[in-house]
Amino acid sequence: MEFVTFALTYEFTGFGSEVNMFIEPGLRSTAKGWIEVICGSMFSGKTEELIRRLKRAQYANQSVEIFKPMLDTRYHDTQIVSHDANAIHSTPVEHARNILLLASEVEVVGIDEAQFFDSSLLEVCEQLAAKGVRVIVAGLDMDYLGKPFGPMPQLLAVAEYVTKVHAICMVCGNLASHSYRKVQDQQLLLLGEKDSYEPRCRRCFEQGLKQNTPKT
Repeated sequence: MEFVTFALTYEFTGFGSEVNMFIEPGLRSTAKGWIEVICGSMFSGKTEELIRRLKRAQYANQSVEIFKPMLDTRYHDTQIVSHDANAIHSTPVEHARNILLLASEVEVVGIDEAQFFDSSLLEVCEQLAAKGVRVIVAGLDMDYLGKPFGPMPQLLAVAEYVTKVHAICMVCGNLASHSYRKVQDQQLLLLGEKDSYEPRCRRCFEQGLKQNTPKT
């Protein structure tokens, strides 16, 4: 089955004026420094959208630095790679605060798999934005149990722009916003691919959890 990505972000231009729909924030403002968050389930196109925005910034000759957690080596040690093999060079970091040391004198900072970072990522992103940096963050908003994941809830709360992307439910074909774990493992951090996870809608996700819950 081919995974399809859907994403809409809404910009209200004032009372009585036209509503514009876009996937990327408008860059008309002269103000600099903000946070963008791209969230959704696995296989929804989060990393693909992150790469697209970062490459657009590079094409515009903006200085860009890209980071990912050191533990994520599923596809490549030093690249951010989407599920469809789209890639861009990145710097693996062990702790979120290391980003501040490595992101000096840049205009755009990209951060992938934000859910795997420690809680200091929120402060790091806010400090960068306060310095005039455009910060683009991508990550899972929910873990395999459907609960808010890592620092993502806090980042979603403070971001100026939020884009939620969706996959297609592998069971019923509706829009999927959950990452269903197919293997019996209760570790919170379990790196995996299609052999371990599949996107599901709310109903099919909850049915799967009930089926896997041991009876007492």
